[in-house]
Amino acid sequence: MLSHIYIRDFAIIDELDLELNAGTTALTGETGAGKSILIDAIGLVLGDRADSSIVRHGASKTEITLSVDIEKIPHAKAWLQEHALDNDDICILRRVISAKGHSRAWINGSPCNLTMLRQLGEQLVDIHGQHEHQSLMKKDMQRTLLDDYAKHHILQDAVAQCYQTWKQLNERLETLSNQSAAHQERIDLLKFQSQELAELQLVRGEIAELDEEYHRLSNAEQLIYIAENCNQQLYQNEQSIYSQLNSLINDLENNTQLDTKLNIPKELLINAQIQIQEAADFCRHYLDNIELDPKRLQWAENRVTSIQSMARKYRVEPEQLIDKLETIQTELKTLDGDDYHIEALQEKLAQAEKAYQQAAEKLTASRLKAAKQLAKGVSTAMQELGMQGGTFKIALLAQDKFSANGNEQIEFQVSANPGQPLKPLIKVASGGELSRISLAIQIIAAQKVTLPALIFDEVDTGIGGGTAEVVGKQLRKLGEGRQVLCVTHLPQVAAQAHNHYKVTKIKGKDSTSTGMIELNKEQRIDEIARMIGGIEITDTTRHLAQELLAN
Repeated sequence: MLSHIYIRDFAIIDELDLELNAGTTALTGETGAGKSILIDAIGLVLGDRADSSIVRHGASKTEITLSVDIEKIPHAKAWLQEHALDNDDICILRRVISAKGHSRAWINGSPCNLTMLRQLGEQLVDIHGQHEHQSLMKKDMQRTLLDDYAKHHILQDAVAQCYQTWKQLNERLETLSNQSAAHQERIDLLKFQSQELAELQLVRGEIAELDEEYHRLSNAEQLIYIAENCNQQLYQNEQSIYSQLNSLINDLENNTQLDTKLNIPKELLINAQIQIQEAADFCRHYLDNIELDPKRLQWAENRVTSIQSMARKYRVEPEQLIDKLETIQTELKTLDGDDYHIEALQEKLAQAEKAYQQAAEKLTASRLKAAKQLAKGVSTAMQELGMQGGTFKIALLAQDKFSANGNEQIEFQVSANPGQPLKPLIKVASGGELSRISLAIQIIAAQKVTLPALIFDEVDTGIGGGTAEVVGKQLRKLGEGRQVLCVTHLPQVAAQAHNHYKVTKIKGKDSTSTGMIELNKEQRIDEIARMIGGIEITDTTRHLAQELLAN
């Protein structure tokens, strides 16, 4: 509910700091006092458009701050969390409009745009009256109200999901149909490339091994010479390094009795001799396994040339050819799947269309039933609200194209007087009639539709007497389950409210401003007496006011 509002330099309001209570609150005051200014201010902080003319004369800017208790409004909490704007159970909306026409807005201290304000505001407050902020005039809201009344959430979700599936398949089919030739050309190219790369039969690690083998074969003659020479010099020749070391070892051995320290170089030379022998053995075995093989060399040259040529063709490094093949095969598998076959897509689309129609028809049937119930209740309420002979109907208008909202548009239709044809609610000329019809709709839907706060601006225009009392009772009834603010000029309506605020015009020497006070019991009697009898309050009007309040 709305818990607090602060207004500064708005129209003829200098400064207003007001606590708002639960239940139904009546806003009264003399004509021209500015009763609707509070409603206009709430509309602005909820995202209504504004210009610099609303800034109080002589001020640099208008500032409006609205605090809303959202503890029991889960959808508003979810919206705030989704936009990272949540701040416990109190939501603070603020808007500043400069005299130059610039506008800024904040939600819980974070800057936001008017679209965000409106999105959140639609979940917090519903304003009815003779101004453009009337959600019931919008067909989307009419549909939402009917579906909420009938608790269609599960049916709506099913239709929306089926619609999304159908839409995606339909768009895919249209795209594929437009690109059919290019699509097939792409498949043919990928098939050729896949076959070409697959025929190369390249395996991971092969390039490094092939490179090594090619260099060994192409330099085999030089490698054989080096290995043979190394073997001869190390071991085979009579004056080989091995033989020379053997001689030195014997000399040291024969003289160790003279000095045992000679054992150290002797052992080192023995170890060196072992290393020399192992190196010679390696060269000998190396010679056994290397040979001049022109055929193998030619094969290696051809293999390297083929791989390098293929890499240049596909503009990748030779080592990336395998990855290229895998990428091509993956794309080919995707393009050659059912999602790219027109016939298969057409079959899937037909199935999706059937599923959508089944879900939409269930929603339509339930809407028809709920529309009759709601329309009957609203028509009855219209009689009680001074619109005898008025009729309300909810029409389901079929539409040719598929929609996430079902097969039809919802249109509220009304005949305000006997003999008049039904017309769309948006074309109802009288603002008072529109307000009372809206009130009747809210009264009937109240048991199933939970709106945190309702605001009615002059809903009692054009009525009086017993009808006014009925309006007051209905507004009080609405206020038992939610917060209701009502601008009224009828004492019968004001007397039914749980709370009562009086709007007064304060005239100074050089300026005029609007003030607002919460009335106590005695003040309330005086205000209702004024509404009954005019400026002069008499014992008779006070007695009538007391009687209205007592009732």
